[in-house]
Amino acid sequence: MTYAPPSPSTLDWLLDSDPAIRWQVLRDITGSPADEVAAERARVATAGWGAQLLSLQEADGDWGGGAWVYKSWASTFETLMLLREMGLEPHSHPARNAIDLVKQNSNWGEYHNHAPFFEGESEPCINGRVLAIGAYFGEASAKLAERLLSEQLPDGGWNCDAPESTRASFNTTLCVLEGLYAYEQATGDSSVTTARRSGEEYLLARGLYKSLRTGQPIEIDRKSEKDWRRISFPTRWYYDILWALDYLRKTGAAPDPRAADAAALIASKQTAEGAWLLETYHDGAEHFLMEAVGQPSRWLTLRALRVQRWHSQTP
Repeated sequence: MTYAPPSPSTLDWLLDSDPAIRWQVLRDITGSPADEVAAERARVATAGWGAQLLSLQEADGDWGGGAWVYKSWASTFETLMLLREMGLEPHSHPARNAIDLVKQNSNWGEYHNHAPFFEGESEPCINGRVLAIGAYFGEASAKLAERLLSEQLPDGGWNCDAPESTRASFNTTLCVLEGLYAYEQATGDSSVTTARRSGEEYLLARGLYKSLRTGQPIEIDRKSEKDWRRISFPTRWYYDILWALDYLRKTGAAPDPRAADAAALIASKQTAEGAWLLETYHDGAEHFLMEAVGQPSRWLTLRALRVQRWHSQTP
């Protein structure tokens, strides 16, 4: 795969956007000076989507009525995950004020013995992302990391339905990998490295979307939002190949030839105008919509361009 820088018109379109996207374009696509990137990143807390999310925090520290709310993307958990994706500067005053309120008040309710938010609940698909949030905002939980390590399955991945299911799932595995990598980066704790690489191997051995037994794409209900070849943002907990590729890029690993088909599939989705479309959206209550299904997506175009640049390094 070769990487072609975005055209001037595509670049202008990407930069004519919310600070949450703009600062990442400056860092990852244009290679702008660090001070320019930092200045734009600081605006996530004061303008656009990031500032809007911060303004919606409730007096008790939660968003959307609790740590996690069924059929809602507006909960504390999902809101903090989105602020992480937006790149809210974790040491900024707005971020620290928000996180302090969460630490003081937010918990997982009676079902989980009122465990503090950053200690997580019972499911690895949620706890992997909680660990990622905590690591990003300076609240990394060694206890939660240890729990996730203890829940790894023999095939190298994780599954929210374990122990009933003894086989890993793509969705849960990637959620946990996000958490373990973020924890490792934040703490320098290499005790999670072997488990993380085993989880990555689980995905790579399957080409990121194929059956290990047949080598063919795993057949999922193509009418649903679970089709791993249809890309979205926010991904929530739903696996897709662009999320998997962007995760591998983020780790700094060399591109693996086993991911080549997935990368080629992403490349084939680029429109003649140089963008990628938002192919699916995951239904649920949320604070606001950022982009529309079927329309060019700045989020996905940014992520796809990053992946293309990284994967073009394949020997």
